[in-house]
Amino acid sequence: MTVLTDRATDPAVLSDLRDVRLGQAYFSRKLNELRNAELLEPSRLAGWTRAHVIAHVGYNARGLNRLVDWAESGVPSPMYSSPDARASEISFGATLAPRALRHLSDHAAIALDVAWRDLPVERWSFVVRTAQGREVPVSETVWLRSREVWLHAIDLGNGGRFEDVPAHVARRLIGDVLTTWSSRDSIEYVLVDAATGEEFRAAGSTAQPAERIRATLPALLAWTTGRSRAGVTTGAGGPAPQAPRWL
Repeated sequence: MTVLTDRATDPAVLSDLRDVRLGQAYFSRKLNELRNAELLEPSRLAGWTRAHVIAHVGYNARGLNRLVDWAESGVPSPMYSSPDARASEISFGATLAPRALRHLSDHAAIALDVAWRDLPVERWSFVVRTAQGREVPVSETVWLRSREVWLHAIDLGNGGRFEDVPAHVARRLIGDVLTTWSSRDSIEYVLVDAATGEEFRAAGSTAQPAERIRATLPALLAWTTGRSRAGVTTGAGGPAPQAPRWL
């Protein structure tokens, strides 16, 4: 049965849905500002054109939709059949005609949003497995999608700015990256917002940080996600090192 409003009732899920819809609108706006010929130009991601970024974001929506279907039906449905299949899908998508690529982006996003909207309230806690193999409640797919649309809108390289990412989204994303570094690689940093003095650490970590990194919140987000070191310094005032790999 299709409903017209979100079935979810958890305030955290509803807040995440607002953020992802705002992020999707931002991504769609940046995409719509591009002329067709510009889709084949380089993106801000090394080795990827804008078409690669658009295809990746479109197929990501389809992959997450499969996880929502899994939660609703109880029948396992992985995001991708394999890492190679995922990479091949993106490479193929980047060759699509501009109209088809735009159609993929729009319709995959709409289908995912409808799947979230119609998911029964009791299924939001159902555990699914991400493409990285993590087991998470399906409610986590909303945040995973937010990360995709906000960052990749900037990766299109046509005026998107880290300053445009809502501050609470930026803080959460930075926390995700720091926690990944700590748990996966035992790398510890303390990040300091140069404007407010706010500090960011890996969740639950008590380890001694390797170094303090200082910048504005948007610049910290750009640095942690591997996009830029501009305006980012060490605690001693020197240039920041290259950030470790995130995903």
